[in-house]
Amino acid sequence: MGIKLDRFFTTELFISSLYRFNRIYSGTFRLNIENEKEWMDYLKNGGTVLLCAWHQQFFSAIRHFQNYKVFMPSIMISQSSDGKIISGVAERAGWNPVRGSSSKDGREALKNMIANFKESKLAAHIVDGPRGPSGIVKAGVIRLAHVVNAVIVPFYVSAENEWHFNSWDKFLLPKPFSKVSLRFGKMIKFESVKDKESFEKQRKQLEDIMLPALKV
Repeated sequence: MGIKLDRFFTTELFISSLYRFNRIYSGTFRLNIENEKEWMDYLKNGGTVLLCAWHQQFFSAIRHFQNYKVFMPSIMISQSSDGKIISGVAERAGWNPVRGSSSKDGREALKNMIANFKESKLAAHIVDGPRGPSGIVKAGVIRLAHVVNAVIVPFYVSAENEWHFNSWDKFLLPKPFSKVSLRFGKMIKFESVKDKESFEKQRKQLEDIMLPALKV
């Protein structure tokens, strides 16, 4: 019991420290927001919005995404140990993490995600996470958009000075005090389809739209 409590408090301390670090570090960015108004007006007028990004680029958006906490938005995060940390950071930023992925507890997570999404009208999704392969949009984002009748809004991050990790996604980290652009794409509305061929066309269409912004 004591060991478990020690691990709990150690993890919580680490997550709190990471969250504070993110706020301080990303606070050095000279952040430029592009094309936010269109989808935000749609949301405020009763629409449902699913924000989507590559795993490579989500870090730089965390600080700005705290501005959306009034909507109590949801995001699906894997059951991995890394996912536990990311989930804790997301909670502190005012988001509602739903634990699960395509590889583990996916069906139950998707069910919970749908329930939360229908209520809040705003959610975010990492289209190639948590394990990749990089540049491949997974089917879950299309299913989720269909079920809740949401528009998909891709977002992209770029920095004038940046590092890339030696990881499967070439994770992007802007250098301190860099000019960082957070750009939202056009709203995409996919009608619900029943046949696999039409579904795959929608998945591939989203992939083709988002691929040019992926840093390789």
